Amino acid sequence: MALSVVYAVDTGHVVGALALTGAGAPPDVAALVGRALPLRVSVGEGRIATLPLSARDLAVASVDDEPAALTAPLDFGVEVTSDGKPKPALVRLASWTDGIALTQDGLTVTVKVAVARPTPVLALVSDEQDTHVLAGEIPAQQAQVKLPVTLVKGSVHGVLVLAAGWVGHLEKAAVT
Repeated sequence: MALSVVYAVDTGHVVGALALTGAGAPPDVAALVGRALPLRVSVGEGRIATLPLSARDLAVASVDDEPAALTAPLDFGVEVTSDGKPKPALVRLASWTDGIALTQDGLTVTVKVAVARPTPVLALVSDEQDTHVLAGEIPAQQAQVKLPVTLVKGSVHGVLVLAAGWVGHLEKAAVT
């Protein structure tokens, strides 16, 4: 068995992991996920929000065995070499909590400590039939970024937040 992961190219987050028999991961991520990898989260009352990550924003890698990546893939990241190839060892990402706030005019992402260098952030927010794809970065020496999006006060959404170097979050959030 070989562990293969699908990861977000911009942030390095593992968004899916699978154990394969044979030579390892297929070279093309679309062979594994199709046009998009759907991540799902319950938003209450039997409703599920689907947050699709486009295959063009994902890559696949064969990595060293890490059983925890199968049950908690968002806790891990892929580092790439200077020539763009994924390293075989997964990186355990820094944990953080309570750093996601949805308001009528945006999504604020706050990590535990100020980042040393600009940190890419990718976020998906469900909204009925659509998904808002938000991208930005936490500036160096800061711990927060606000990504603009227009939402209805009191509404509930599925949210995926990927901040490079930090554990990914897939959760339900209400607009305040």
